[in-house]
Amino acid sequence: MGHRLSKIYTRTGDEGTTGLGDGSRTDKDSQRVAAMGDVDELNSLLGMLLCETLPDEVRTLVLSIQNDLFDLGGEVSIPGFALLGENQPTRLEQAIDRFNNELEPLKEFILPGGNRAAAITHLARAVCRRAERRLVSLAHNEPVTTASRQYLNRLSDLLFVLGRWLNKAAGGTDVLWQKNKNG
Repeated sequence: MGHRLSKIYTRTGDEGTTGLGDGSRTDKDSQRVAAMGDVDELNSLLGMLLCETLPDEVRTLVLSIQNDLFDLGGEVSIPGFALLGENQPTRLEQAIDRFNNELEPLKEFILPGGNRAAAITHLARAVCRRAERRLVSLAHNEPVTTASRQYLNRLSDLLFVLGRWLNKAAGGTDVLWQKNKNG
């Protein structure tokens, strides 16, 4: 592996810029840095999910997603670089199909919640959708790979399905939205 961080603070960002993976510098509030931050936040939420008691199959899947997200963060940090391939979104589609096959079809909208693991998964889904929006915004001005956009799109779907599946696996159910409940 290349460089190791031996010094955590460098003071190079004190003026509001940060270094990218290719050695160039950009403003800390740029679209690229915002996208990197959202991907990092999503990865951190998945780390929080891994603190919960999870079935081995889900734990293995979430760990593989974290590795993909680290690759995605690296890809976004180097303009014009690609790390994700078409196999990663396809792998997520297979996981969606696998877990969704055990769920009843939705007839109502659901609220994020249920058990703690499901609630964290739903929060990760919302952050994933934000990361996807940031990546799409970045793509308006700079090249972004198709695989990275597809990956986040599929991942938000998978996290929705996993939230439902985790509620069911824990013996619970979806939390249904009740239109005008307080009206």
